[in-house]
Amino acid sequence: LPLSLLNAAQGSPMLVELKNGETLNGHLVSCDTYMNLTLREVVQTSPDGDRFYRLSEAYVRGNNIKYLRLPEEIIEVVKEQQAQQQAQGHHGGRGGGERGRGYQRGGRGRGSARGGRGGGRGRG
Repeated sequence: LPLSLLNAAQGSPMLVELKNGETLNGHLVSCDTYMNLTLREVVQTSPDGDRFYRLSEAYVRGNNIKYLRLPEEIIEVVKEQQAQQQAQGHHGGRGGGERGRGYQRGGRGRGSARGGRGGGRGRG
């Protein structure tokens, strides 16, 4: 959900608070899978709140982010999109949702339904 939220929020204003206490207010230009962000028209506020800096562009490394604040409308749109995808039976993520951990390929490994040759070691 977080990455789909960020992708949907591209072009909209957002607030980013960093682990060091600084805040950045700007428009999201892009994000990647590591949650690295590029913002435009940024106002950076110092941790104590007494200094402000205007930046044309800022790059934020994802591991420095404490939290993000997005417009409520974007959150609602993403929730609706995910509900529609689940209703259509689309299960994203790794493996495509076709099979879970217990999926049997058939005829492989020990205890195969075909009666295999035994367990290996110890012939007797």
